[in-house]
Parts: sequence; C-alpha cells; structure tokens
Amino acid sequence: MSTEAITLDEIRAFVLSALREMNYDTTEVDDDTRLGPAGADLESLALAELGVRVEERFGVRFDDDEAELLGTMTVGEFGAAVAARLESAAAGR
Repeated sequence: MSTEAITLDEIRAFVLSALREMNYDTTEVDDDTRLGPAGADLESLALAELGVRVEERFGVRFDDDEAELLGTMTVGEFGAAVAARLESAAAGR
C-alpha cells in the first residue's frame, strides 16, 4: 500500500468504521473525543483490537507500552500518531 496517499481523513474514517464494527456508537465521536473513559469508552481489550486493526490496515505498529496510552488519546491524536508513523515509514524507504 502506498503510504503517501493516506490522509488524516482516511485514517479517521477507518478508526470510526472500526469502532462501529466493534459495536461502539460513534454518532457523537469527533477528533476531540478521547478513546478511553469519558470519551468513546474503549476498554483495554477494545483498544488492543483497534491497534491491531490499524496495524493490519496501515502497517503501523504500537508497542505494548504505547498501546496502554491509546486510552488517553483523542481520536485526532491517534490519527495524527498513525499519520506520523506512515510518514516516518515512507521517509525510511
């Protein structure tokens, strides 16, 4: 997959789609919504599943320490982190 063509909008759309597939209500989720408590309310297992889905779709990986931090991120911050990893991967080619 060409990493240069992936935009933040595409990453956000994928994250929201993945959350819907995982049976989360995304009607009020936006870039400022936290993934964890007081936001989308993903528990650790759901955060891990989201990380795996993103890894499979975009080829970026979050190690175990980072995965635990996903719950503190907003949807926008998570999308930016994925985009930064894609840019880094593209620059390393």
